[in-house]
Amino acid sequence: MMQEPDFWNDAERAGHVSRELKGLKDTKARYEKLKTDYDEVMTLIELGNEENDEDLAQEAQETFERFSRELEEMRIEILLSGEYDDADAILTLHAGAGGTEACDWCNMLYRMYGRWAAARGFTVEVLDLLDGDEAGIKSVTMQISGLNAYGYLKGEKGVHRLVRISPFNAQGKRQTSFVSCDVMPDIEEDLDVEINEDDLRIDTYRSSGAGGQHINKTSSAIRITHLPTGIVVQCQNERSQHQNKDKAMQMLKAKLFLLKQQENAEKLSDIRGEVKDIAWGNQIRSYVFQPYTMVKDLRTDEETGNVGAVMDGDLDRFISAYLKWLKTR
Repeated sequence: MMQEPDFWNDAERAGHVSRELKGLKDTKARYEKLKTDYDEVMTLIELGNEENDEDLAQEAQETFERFSRELEEMRIEILLSGEYDDADAILTLHAGAGGTEACDWCNMLYRMYGRWAAARGFTVEVLDLLDGDEAGIKSVTMQISGLNAYGYLKGEKGVHRLVRISPFNAQGKRQTSFVSCDVMPDIEEDLDVEINEDDLRIDTYRSSGAGGQHINKTSSAIRITHLPTGIVVQCQNERSQHQNKDKAMQMLKAKLFLLKQQENAEKLSDIRGEVKDIAWGNQIRSYVFQPYTMVKDLRTDEETGNVGAVMDGDLDRFISAYLKWLKTR
């Protein structure tokens, strides 16, 4: 069990213990189910061999495949031992080099992470979204809520590179585009972080995107820039400027708190995200649509030729490989 922050009050401590207890109960239940599935696989194999029954062999194969998937999921969860791995995640995408093509790529990644979250039963709430000038989106910040969401997604932080024949290129040439992804835990408790108001630049702007009559009527969206660190957070999802400011300040405090906890520059870089251009040479993962199909993580060398499945949210192989790689660093 992780050490409790000394600034938690009784209600926060009780909430944390309750959440951790539920997680332990869920893990125990899944372990018991795995034992049952394993016994079922062995029984089906024995019966299939004794009776030379193809139907039993097929059922054994399907049960084994289900058992293997669930076992791999539990292996991944065991690797989630970070202090905030069990928290919800706040994920931000920014289109980089590539113009309209990069904005379309940003929209594709937004859909990919949304599908991954939906497949796990997680919820997605868009906190801020800026449309592209012609197509796609320039940036989006979304909160993905579910047990271990941050632990699963923390390895997605970095630059994602797309290579394809662009539908926005009249000459039909291959084009390379880049999108940066930042991931941080949603730390809900009241963090003991002092912020000097003089260090903040607070901008208001009109919300964009779908949202009913309230959207675009008033400048309720908030962008906060912390000048000493260059950290920028923004929120437009809430219905009032005050609520958006509160959410943005919560996000800023969480980022500053994480920075404060680091003991050296290397750890600080891991949490804040390395300051890199969103361009060639800085990517963590490449997605190639033409002249061949492949998605490859450049840190772990994990790869697959099934680009379509990945874009539909099949990210678990990359998440698992990253968590295992992280343990060896």
